[in-house]
Amino acid sequence: MSKDLKLIKVIFWDFDGVLMDSNAVRDLGFEKVLEEFPKEQVERLLNFHKANGGLSRYVKFRYFFEEIRNEAITEDQILLWAERFSIIMKNLLVNPNLLINETLDFVRQNQEKYRMHITSGSDQEELRYLCKSMSIENLFESIHGSPKPKKQWVKELIDSHDYNINECVLIGDSVNDLEAAQFNGIHFYGYNNNNLTVYNTNLFKFL
Repeated sequence: MSKDLKLIKVIFWDFDGVLMDSNAVRDLGFEKVLEEFPKEQVERLLNFHKANGGLSRYVKFRYFFEEIRNEAITEDQILLWAERFSIIMKNLLVNPNLLINETLDFVRQNQEKYRMHITSGSDQEELRYLCKSMSIENLFESIHGSPKPKKQWVKELIDSHDYNINECVLIGDSVNDLEAAQFNGIHFYGYNNNNLTVYNTNLFKFL
């Protein structure tokens, strides 16, 4: 890891695009679950989804119906759409070939050096199912996802473990990951997204 992070003791990992090359599959999932709606509306959602990779599907489905379709939607309806999406994701993502070996090899080689958690915008139940199905859940101290926002999970983990924020870093591939790190006053390293450099962030490199 970069010498700039030599004092780091805790790593919060994003999942999609960082530990798993799943972003394109997530795109396909939204296309499939919303295939009954006009393509132009689904395309607008996909643009929002790609620009806000760290946000949960619950936020994205609400955005689709309220902001794009100008329709009211209840929490129960959002949960139903999220469950439909999750069924598609479980079928498509249990694929070890999608795992990003570079980051997972780093995790395996440094389990004794860092305390590591997954904090993702993906659905928590689905995320834990995927990690267990591909035998990587034991690489992390804990695995957390939506509907609780990423920034809240990071805060709760810092508080519950009494972590020193100066010794924590969040590694992610979206501006939402950067915002979660900034919200909690911890370090941030971008990964797999050169566009993050416009925010004056460093990119995570393996040495």
